[in-house]
Amino acid sequence: MACCSNDTCASKALASGRYRTVLWIVLGINAVMFLVEITAGVAAGSAALQADALDFFADAANYGISLFVLGLSLQWRASAALVKGASMGLFGLWVIGSVIWHAVHGTVPGWGTMGVVGVMALAANAACLALLYAWRDGDANMRSVWICSRNDVLANLAVLGAALGVFGSGTGWPDILVAAIMAVLALQGAVTIVQQALSELRHHGRPGALTRAR
Repeated sequence: MACCSNDTCASKALASGRYRTVLWIVLGINAVMFLVEITAGVAAGSAALQADALDFFADAANYGISLFVLGLSLQWRASAALVKGASMGLFGLWVIGSVIWHAVHGTVPGWGTMGVVGVMALAANAACLALLYAWRDGDANMRSVWICSRNDVLANLAVLGAALGVFGSGTGWPDILVAAIMAVLALQGAVTIVQQALSELRHHGRPGALTRAR
């Protein structure tokens, strides 16, 4: 391509290559942690762990989508961000349903398992956040990846707090509260991502936008 004959385009291509590598790494981390947390969450009867496990699954799928559209036009990237924003919103609604179910049944999760797995999840998401830091202010697609990872770290801290709360109170209410907080974070992140994606799609439809996106 003609544009790649200059230093600016070569620099962008190199950055894109690094971003692709980082996405593959964080995709693998999230897929492994989904398996760990869903198993532990079911075994411990923890709504927060199960919600966090599904969040890992959603993130792995989102990173896969980001890899698919990487290098494509702004319209494709913004459309992918819309899909990711919608998936985050659905995740938030699912967690709300889980919170209601556990509240009705008075579930008391195993705080020990919550604590150990929560520390593992925090370490995994902190590593992903550090890897993705350089792209936190990118387009809607890149920013959606950053927001997902940021929310995950906050959710992990909340899970650890829930484990301490269950240990101290002997009830499942701290676990239920944390799951509710995770739902709010997911819904808030979804709104932010969808708003930016829609803005970029509107911009893409203006005259000359296609030229600028290249």
